[in-house]
Amino acid sequence: MNKIIDNPLIKIKLSIVRDKETCNAVFYQELTDIAILMSPYIFQDLKLQEVNIETPVSKTKGYEPAEKILFVVILRAGLGFLEGFRKMVPFAKTGFLGMYRDETTLEPHDYYNRLPADLKDYNVYVLDPMLATGGSAIDAVNSLKKAGANKISFIGLVGAPEGLAKLNKTHPEVNVYLASLDEKLNEKGYIVPGLGDCGDRVFGF
Repeated sequence: MNKIIDNPLIKIKLSIVRDKETCNAVFYQELTDIAILMSPYIFQDLKLQEVNIETPVSKTKGYEPAEKILFVVILRAGLGFLEGFRKMVPFAKTGFLGMYRDETTLEPHDYYNRLPADLKDYNVYVLDPMLATGGSAIDAVNSLKKAGANKISFIGLVGAPEGLAKLNKTHPEVNVYLASLDEKLNEKGYIVPGLGDCGDRVFGF
């Protein structure tokens, strides 16, 4: 399932993020806000269980999550996307996958892996703002499946049709959520119109 989240506030904030004149601090804040705005669409089917609580007035029924959530951040750009989702889903755990892209071959390479010991009971959400060639997303899903995950979704900010098609073909069971599906990839593997290198724009270099 592919879901392009259509929300006017996201469109406004995404326009700020795309603008090359937007400074690092504002860029990061807008990423956080977009993640917050995307969350209700992504977690609208979250399973709940009833619990007994007591308000200052009376006893009543409340709710808590009935499933385990794991965010897996693809370093380093994914860090800029994490805070907003953690604010909305504070009960989730967080894992990390470190990858870099070879500038010549455009292929991803792993350098760091920090995940819970057993992933089979988690709903896993991969966080990476950019779905460009699809290589990093596919590599991340491969790593998660090897670690036992069987319920995996990908959450991105902007994607290219080429990368989305490749991810869908390789892992058709993975749900994909994006704020925008852009026009294409250029010859350097960057999304057009995109927003440049997300990691560089979050961290300043």
